[in-house]
Amino acid sequence: MGGGDKCLRKLGGVTLLERAIDRARPQVGHLLLNANGDPARFAGFGLDVVVDVIEGFAGPLAGVLTGMVWATTHRPDDGWLATFPTDAPFFPTDLVTRLRMAADAANADVICATSGGRAHPVFGLWRISLADDLAHAMRTGTRKIDLWTARHKLVEVDFASEPIDPFFNANRPEDLETAAQWLCNEAAQV
Repeated sequence: MGGGDKCLRKLGGVTLLERAIDRARPQVGHLLLNANGDPARFAGFGLDVVVDVIEGFAGPLAGVLTGMVWATTHRPDDGWLATFPTDAPFFPTDLVTRLRMAADAANADVICATSGGRAHPVFGLWRISLADDLAHAMRTGTRKIDLWTARHKLVEVDFASEPIDPFFNANRPEDLETAAQWLCNEAAQV
């Protein structure tokens, strides 16, 4: 995307972060943002901003661990952490409900979304009681989500990928153009 915070790019006049907040906030008891660097750049969004508890930009698992550590301290009775990336402007507004139903039905430890034959593990529900195990795994070099989740009871929940894949993410400027077209098409159908 040419540098900077991807989540601050605009789609339809609204930042990707605002879109993520609008979709995620009604699904959870408390919403926080995992972001490294100066948290002041997110001051206008009304979120607690937490930096990775593992140094060195260790990837999405570091964000999951950071959320687990935060939840263990601040919301231990919740038992679960839901994660949403901020570059996917169309993720389902019933994501957490559907993941939680699958967790309860299977007594799972980790639940992630799938669509179109692909897993989207950063759209997940994680038992916060796994924080120590994840911290140990990360300290010993584990960085790939699927390597760590394979050690636990994982359930995948499939979502329809048509007419738009709800887990489409904007990684390049042309992805934002595609998303903008989808927004226009959606508005025209209303």
